[in-house]
Amino acid sequence: MSGPTKSEHLLHTLRSQGRFCAGSGSPMYGELCELVAADVEAGGVFATILAGHEDDPSRHAVPLRLLGGLHRLVLDGRAPALRRWYPSTGGSWDAAAAWPDIVRVAVDRTDALLAALDQPPQTNEVGRSAALIGGLAHVNHEFKLPIRLFEIGASAGLNLRADRYRYRYDGGQWGPAETPVTIDDAWHGRLPPPAAVRIVERHGYDIAPIDVTGADGELTVLSYVWPDQHARLKRLRGAIEVARNVPAQLHCRTAAEAVGALTLADGALTVLWHSITWQYLSADERAAIRDAVEHLGAQAGTRTPFAHLTLEPARTGPGSSLKFLVRAASWPDGRTRVLGECHPHGPPVTWQ
Repeated sequence: MSGPTKSEHLLHTLRSQGRFCAGSGSPMYGELCELVAADVEAGGVFATILAGHEDDPSRHAVPLRLLGGLHRLVLDGRAPALRRWYPSTGGSWDAAAAWPDIVRVAVDRTDALLAALDQPPQTNEVGRSAALIGGLAHVNHEFKLPIRLFEIGASAGLNLRADRYRYRYDGGQWGPAETPVTIDDAWHGRLPPPAAVRIVERHGYDIAPIDVTGADGELTVLSYVWPDQHARLKRLRGAIEVARNVPAQLHCRTAAEAVGALTLADGALTVLWHSITWQYLSADERAAIRDAVEHLGAQAGTRTPFAHLTLEPARTGPGSSLKFLVRAASWPDGRTRVLGECHPHGPPVTWQ
């Protein structure tokens, strides 16, 4: 029996992404992915735009590249007719009414949408900070040292400022009171220890890092947020404000190159973290990162500890559903553990 055709693969990718968006709180993108898929089936303008991407692997996230490019046109004023339909610009989504305007924009701005397909999504989901900083508090409770923080797949590096956000949970809150970023209902279960987290170095690595201190970078990261998710947009805008006041070093480097160049430091906990990044890496790059992490772990000592903290999808057994787990491995003891579970966009995080 023959496998699916290229067109069938693209349609499956579009519709799967739409179902995921709808189930993750974006009915707008759920409907829009279906409309684009139907247009591709009918040989419309989106079939032309997506030509050549029919067999791109799912990890390339072609639907999110396309929709991010469309959202960018709305945000930067090149598609003024769509502002009334996009909640991110004060509009109200109506799929049937908006679709003719979207098709016209796609026809008029085909070149911009084609260019968007060459850009990997830059999610910059600030909500994931709830998982990362909580995991870091759990890990550093053991070491109680200043932290050197390194992130792969960092994009604009907003999660490198996770300690500058405020996290609310039933019975308390954690983080500075004066921050413009507050993450509600952040934590459930066995809460992270209340110990201070003092980050003394912040380094982010990405193949296309974004400087959000300028207008172009700000629009780029906002364009990848689903337009009807108001809380995510508010958090992101606040995080951009924080980034302008809390420096972090961003480097244009592959994940494998970055991890391979890491070193440990006396009197500090060196932390490598990443969130929803693994799926975008090739098998060779994943293997290189694993080898580099093992090498760093072998070098770690009581004065030079190392931790690898992740929020990534995982299956706990054959046929099991996909879960998004917060996991930590720390050295010199080499202990690996699951700390908690959450949505891919973050809160609430249920700690174990």
